[in-house]
This record gives sequence, structure tokens and C-alpha cells, in this order.
Amino acid sequence: MGQAANTVCVPFVDPASGRPLRRVDDRLEGDGASYPVADGIPRFVSVESYAAGFGLEWTIHSQTQLDSRTGRTVSRTRLERCLGMPVSETQGLRVLEVGCGAGRFTELLVEAGAIVHAVDLSRAIEVNRANVGAVDNYVAAQADLRRLPFPYESFDLVIGLGVFQHTPSPEESIEAAWRMVRPGGMLVLDHYTWTLSRLTKLDSLLRPIVKRLPPLTAKRFTDGVVAVFFPLHWHVRNNRWRIGGVPVLQMLLSRVSPMSWNYAVSPHMHRAYHCESSRLDTFDHLADRYKRLRTPRQIRSLLVRLGASDVTVQRDGNGVEARCRKPALPAS
Repeated sequence: MGQAANTVCVPFVDPASGRPLRRVDDRLEGDGASYPVADGIPRFVSVESYAAGFGLEWTIHSQTQLDSRTGRTVSRTRLERCLGMPVSETQGLRVLEVGCGAGRFTELLVEAGAIVHAVDLSRAIEVNRANVGAVDNYVAAQADLRRLPFPYESFDLVIGLGVFQHTPSPEESIEAAWRMVRPGGMLVLDHYTWTLSRLTKLDSLLRPIVKRLPPLTAKRFTDGVVAVFFPLHWHVRNNRWRIGGVPVLQMLLSRVSPMSWNYAVSPHMHRAYHCESSRLDTFDHLADRYKRLRTPRQIRSLLVRLGASDVTVQRDGNGVEARCRKPALPAS
């Protein structure tokens, strides 16, 4: 993508008016607007709203998905596949990561030398900052991605991985992210889509109940689910009875088990790691308030409607992965 024209951090603005804010002690203020800065993080929302479960999730599982902690490259592989380039090529670019969570992608972008602006609606932003640390090419803010505290068209790259499907309106959220992309810049995203397994697993009957529970109660429930079903999954993980290369016992168990099981992604990892991952993924799968599904065609149509060029949409990862570019302004 080339180097950014300016590698300084993008200034905060009032998300309601778009007017500049200035730091006054422990607040950001300007033209009647005032937002607290707590623990070094500007807070543009007062409550976590529908994202409270994610705040709890990433507080408990603060390092479960970090490549730096696990020694794996799962997060790097996913990020670079979505980017369509090595993460090293983001060096010097002004990057906005929405729905940044605990920082599985944030740490890679910061390490690559990007000027990273990480935003999350939930208190996961505190975990993100703790994991990344105080470095010059990184700022964090707690904010709603539909009302971002930055001037429009400020970023060379806007990334939203694992976030848009969990918002009230993915279309509205993607459009808000698109407004942050500068002319010539790029938007990268992924989204859940319909699959046969989503339609056939019995956990679909359980989710409407769990997602209505208070987050802490839901977490205790899903941890109980894992305590019951994880030993069964672990016991049959290497069963050799296969049909067409598919492990039959694991497939049958997965149809009735409400637990999330991703052993095949990292079969070399130890039991404790897989148990922790199952606790994280099961809570994530059953307790999220919104789980929107979109087809590749719907994602492509939205990006084209927004005026994107160089649109790439494919089925991969968690469903649909897409990237596109905002057309550059004509040379004066």
C-alpha cells in the first residue's frame, strides 16, 4: 500500500459534532463536549451496552488468542489473508482497528510499525491496552464504532475482524467504518455467513436462552457445558473411524454438543490450551447478543453501493472475508 503521508496519530474529535477535542487534565473537552480519560483511555461511551459479554470474555481470556502468548501464528495467518499482504507492509500506515478486543491483531499491527488506533465498545479495550502496552505508535479508545471519535477519511487502513456480525446493524457499522477510510485507503473486514453446520447443530436451540442471561451467569453456564462435554471431545479426538476423511465420532458428537471445538486448527497444542479455547469459544458462540449472517453477495453489494473499488470477497475463515479500496481523488 505504500507509506502514509503522515505517521502522527489521528486527533480525537467529538463523535457527536466532529469538532476538535483538547486534553484538559483527565478529560477531553471542546465546544461543550466533555469525555473522561480513565486509565489512559478516552471513554466516549458510558456503558458497554450489548457488548458487555465481550468485555467479560476478554477480561477472563485476556491472552488466549495472542500469538505472542501461544507461540502459534493463527492470528497472523488470518490477518495477512484478510489484508492480502504481509502485515509488515502496514508499517507507517495510519490504521484504525474497530472491535479490537484483547488485541490478537492489534499486537501484530503495532509490532509491524503501523500507527494503530484501537477502538472497542466494551471494557476489553483495557485488556487491549494492557497487552500492547504504552508505545508511541498506539492509542486506544472506548467508543461505539457507529459513532467514531475521529475525523472522516483519516485512515490509510480500517480493519474490522470478528466485529460487524455482532452489532445491531452490520450495514450501518460497515458504512461507519468506510467513512473513516481516506481516498486511496483500504477497508478490511470479515463476517459470519450461513453454513450447513449452523443449521444442523442443536446448540441453536440453546443460544436464545443463554444470550439473555447476565454475562457472568452466562459465563458460568457455558463453562459448565465445557466441563461436561470437553472430556468427550478430547477422548474421541484421534479416533480413526472416518468416512471420506471425516472423523465420524467427532462429527456426530459435534452435532449434539453445544460446546465449540476447534481441535483441528492446532492439534499439536496441549489439553489445557484446548480446554481454555473451548471455554472462550463456547461463551462467544452462545452468549453474544447479536449474531448476524450475510452472504458473500450481500457483502459485495454493500461495498459496491458504498462506492468501493478493487473489491475482493471470498469464503474463508469464520465465513466471508472482504477487502476493498476507496477510490483516490483525481490529481489536481
